[in-house]
Amino acid sequence: MTFHEPPIDRRGTSSEKWERYAGRDILPLWVADMDLPTAPFVLDAVRERLEHPILGYTAPPARMVEAFVAWLHERYGWRVAEDWLVWIPGVVTGFNVAARAATGNGCELIVPAPVYGPILDVPANVGLRGVVSPLVLNRGRWEMDVDDLASKVSPDTAAVLFCNPQNPTGRVYDRDELEALAELVLRNRTLVISDEIHCPIVLDPTKRHVPIASLDRAVEARSISLFAPTKAFNFPGLNAAVAVIPDPDLREAYESVGTGLISTHSPLAFAALTAAFADDTDWLLEQNAFLAGNARRLETAVAGIDGIRTTRVEGTYLAWLDVSALGLADAPTAFEHRGLGLHAGEEFGDPRFLRFNFGCPRSILDQALDRLVQAAGELATPKPG
Repeated sequence: MTFHEPPIDRRGTSSEKWERYAGRDILPLWVADMDLPTAPFVLDAVRERLEHPILGYTAPPARMVEAFVAWLHERYGWRVAEDWLVWIPGVVTGFNVAARAATGNGCELIVPAPVYGPILDVPANVGLRGVVSPLVLNRGRWEMDVDDLASKVSPDTAAVLFCNPQNPTGRVYDRDELEALAELVLRNRTLVISDEIHCPIVLDPTKRHVPIASLDRAVEARSISLFAPTKAFNFPGLNAAVAVIPDPDLREAYESVGTGLISTHSPLAFAALTAAFADDTDWLLEQNAFLAGNARRLETAVAGIDGIRTTRVEGTYLAWLDVSALGLADAPTAFEHRGLGLHAGEEFGDPRFLRFNFGCPRSILDQALDRLVQAAGELATPKPG
């Protein structure tokens, strides 16, 4: 299977990713939208649904619900009940509604960061105080700082919001790391809201994704877990996701505060979700192997560049580049001027970094890496005077 040569031309399709740099020789490597084909069985399911001449309001199909419950059990050994599920327009909507549902627990939200920008926005969106717990770089991998978290989680904490696999650092948290976070949540009787949208994309063969709520019944009862196959199977434009909320009171609060915020769903999105959750082919394994090859290619290239550092990507198709040694006042613009559209680290909580989306055909990646090497060389050159 090719992923995908020659590259698919997305110009002129109103692609948000490509329109940002329309008319300029800049490779778009920013938003988490792959330049790889949508899974063929997802496209087939959407086409099949289009055979019906009416696209009306659509309830969650029983087959989709059953497929998702089986998917969680088969992949992660986590048994959930169908009535624990709340189908939502997307993960971003999901954690904003989740934070509103958590407000009875306290007045602040703790967020380990850097992290996906919209998660950082949640506290302000819901009128709570946001408290950042910085991730730490330990022997080449990004980790939650348990001591820092312990000093910040308190009776005032409504919830901890976190992301696993971690965006933007590419970490897949180990079970012991999740157990440490769960212990803090239980000790302080707070909640944990987990964004697990990238969970199918594990690139390191020594890693296995563990949903934090699957650790035990106690943490399960204090959790809201958010899932969607839209990233892994590459259909982010068909918005739909699911919140898994085992506790009935918390689920009732979630549905109550979601009134007017959780919209109806597209029948095409439900068709796509059903196909993704029911997939029993090797397609995802093959795509992940391709993405792992891209990750290793990028890491090898960066290792040879003075002024840029990165860490091993364990999951997602996103790399977190430390460009602080280049001493740039505006790193995103400096790289745009050299043909690379990277995502500003400031949006994830750290302006010293840039996020690099390597979910693209290898020919585009190689061109981007050539530009990265050349850009770093130019930017590292001492300026006269």
